[in-house]
Formats: sequence, C-alpha cells, structure tokens
Amino acid sequence: MIQFTRFHHLLLSVPVGALEMARAFYGGVLGLPEAPGPHPKATVWYLVGGIELHIQEDPAPLGPRSKRHPAFEVADAAGARRALEAQGVAIEPASVLPDGRQRFFVRDPFDNRLEMLQLAP
Repeated sequence: MIQFTRFHHLLLSVPVGALEMARAFYGGVLGLPEAPGPHPKATVWYLVGGIELHIQEDPAPLGPRSKRHPAFEVADAAGARRALEAQGVAIEPASVLPDGRQRFFVRDPFDNRLEMLQLAP
C-alpha cells in the first residue's frame, strides 16, 4: 500500500495569455502569497497553508463548467464570503454539511470552481 504523507500541490489551468489576470484574482482578490521562484514558464505559484497552488497557462481549450474543485479551508466562512462579495465575486449557493462544516463556492475568472470550507467547531 502507498503511504501518502500529505497533499503537495494542485494545478489549475488558465487560457494562454491570462496569467496576469490570474495573478490579479489569486494574489489580489484572494490575497494569496506568491511562492518564490524560479518556476516553469507560463506558471505562477502560490502558498496556501504550506501547500502549493500552481496556476498554469494551458493551450488546450478548457472544458464546460465542472464540479471539480480545490477546497480552501478558511477560519470564517461568513467573513470570507463577505470579503469576496465586496470584491464583486459571485457566490454560488452555500450549504452546511451534515457534520457541521460550512461551505460555499465561487468561480475564478477562468471558470475554475473553488470551494471555501470552514471546519465544524
């Protein structure tokens, strides 16, 4: 059996030429710190709680709206929602999971679905 130690990184694709727009959203709107480089061409990396988020230009056309997503754990889901709404980000319907976790979803400018999740107390 494989012994996994932790989740290392995730990669989201953006259209070619949209890297600065991605920086504006992930670094500006979400406020994620950019990871120091060097990095491969046409990518930008961010750090989220010690895990890397890679944003990479992809020449292949992006598919239709999907439910695939990364989940960002937040300390205060309601506060995160207010902060994103203040930035003009559309919020998809929120829900409370059976175990008490609160969550909601947003889309980045490239239609990647992002979950904001607050663990149950």
